[in-house]
Amino acid sequence: MAMTGLHAAEQSLDKVFSDDYNFSIPDYQRPYRWGVEQAVQLLEDLEESLNRGAGDEYFLGSLVLIERDRTTYDVVDGQQRLTTLTVLFAVLRDLAEDDKESRELGDLVYEPGSTIRNIPPKARLAVRKDISDFFRVYIQETGKIAELTTASKAIADLEPKLAVRDNVNALYTRLSSWSTEKRQALATFLLTKTFLVIVTTPSLSSAHRIFSVMNSRGLDLSPADIFKSMVIGELPAHSPLAESWEDKEEELGADDFTELFRDMRTVETAQRARHELLQEFPEQVLNKYLKKGKAAEFVEKMLVPYADAFLRTVHADFPDDSEWQPVNRWLKRFSRIDNRDWRPTAIWALYNHGDDAAFLTKFFAKLETLAASFLVRGIYTTPRIGRYLDLLTELKEGQGLDAPSFELSAGEIAETRHAINGDIYNMQKRRARYVLLRLDEMLTTDGAVEYNEPLIQIEHVLPQTPTVDYWLERFDEEARETWTNRLGNLLLLNGRKNAQVKNYAFDVKASKYFKGSAIFQLTSQVIQETDWNLDIVKQRQQKLTETLYDAWGLQSYEAEAGEVTGS
Repeated sequence: MAMTGLHAAEQSLDKVFSDDYNFSIPDYQRPYRWGVEQAVQLLEDLEESLNRGAGDEYFLGSLVLIERDRTTYDVVDGQQRLTTLTVLFAVLRDLAEDDKESRELGDLVYEPGSTIRNIPPKARLAVRKDISDFFRVYIQETGKIAELTTASKAIADLEPKLAVRDNVNALYTRLSSWSTEKRQALATFLLTKTFLVIVTTPSLSSAHRIFSVMNSRGLDLSPADIFKSMVIGELPAHSPLAESWEDKEEELGADDFTELFRDMRTVETAQRARHELLQEFPEQVLNKYLKKGKAAEFVEKMLVPYADAFLRTVHADFPDDSEWQPVNRWLKRFSRIDNRDWRPTAIWALYNHGDDAAFLTKFFAKLETLAASFLVRGIYTTPRIGRYLDLLTELKEGQGLDAPSFELSAGEIAETRHAINGDIYNMQKRRARYVLLRLDEMLTTDGAVEYNEPLIQIEHVLPQTPTVDYWLERFDEEARETWTNRLGNLLLLNGRKNAQVKNYAFDVKASKYFKGSAIFQLTSQVIQETDWNLDIVKQRQQKLTETLYDAWGLQSYEAEAGEVTGS
């Protein structure tokens, strides 16, 4: 791997936990997460190697470090192992019965320093600040391990602290049962026969390229973690904006937080991604702030408001009043669409007009029509994203609700109508359910309906494969071929289909099967019928398709003769 300043060397733990290395866990790293299972597995692996004899060695994987000076390193990959090894040395230190052995093990955890050489005492490993005081008292100071094993949650009040406490407890319990000689042998084995490959590099970007392709036992960083390191490092010490960043990261969760940066890049550039996010986001968005010393402005004016907008698309949590309810309803509808390509455009609106309920209501109505047309026509990703990017460009130019890309062409309207009037049932399941749920909303008085049922199924009134005389007498083969899977013959059920009743006559299906799903307008309308025949299906088809055409502004297209009849 050719990379300027890159060095890699295999080192024993005696060398790793020496004056040659002072490790620091940057605050952009995720918290300590190794649990009892991982900590005990490490000890069992070491014990197995120890038992195999003096010739055996144990390889712990790799550390990826950024060199800050000759002996100071930021840990990019390897936090979990270094922290757990430190805990293991601390447990062995406090269990040691010989004072000299205890001091030697203690030196691996906390560098004693030297008055003559003017070296101050300090921890070998500087952990994240969220647990640094806790770690210093209970791990890095001698004699506190036994106390930590019984510490309450009032002391271990964060998940990383609980992880440290629980791992200490597990390791202490196991090692307490070992003989003094066996613990001494383990300590010797750790220092002389246990190895890590230390990879050092001068920059975060090169470190990320290394560890992202290495197979290690640590936890990968996300691009968001890298961006955090770039920004937080430019903020004043103890800046509250660092906490603002972490608050938004926690609210969104790791995966969505990374998606936020993808969407920010898309909104800011209105361009298709051509390279990995780790390269493009700094080049296209972040560096213009950092190069001008405006890291605080990036957090205040970009990260926080964009994160708030993203969260709105997830939770639809505007005030529950007459002004904002329509906006919440639109956002909930978008959550049922089978892709998230619409989201950057929605975030643009929420970022720029987040206090204007009237604008957002109109905006999302237009955006949903476009998204629904894509969905029912089965438009694939590339042209769909291209259209949204065109729309973003127009919005950024100030065209607002009049942006041309909102409007469907005559051809798009024709294709959308054709799809709505055709075989809805055999669309991809999630798309078909979206159409029927939107239609069900439109049939309510004010569209104010919530769908909280855990399972919503699409059902046929005329069965797909009828066998009883009731259906065979009312629908010949041609009629069944034409109408079975179209809107006029479909309804919604809030539960699993019952295969036993699918061929019952209409009155039985309606009273014993459909009645329990009368919460849906589509189903309630069917129950009110006394018979189910071809005329009823045709009439219902016309009413339902016209409802969708009206709501989605598809009436500008002149329907072809026979569109509803299916002839």
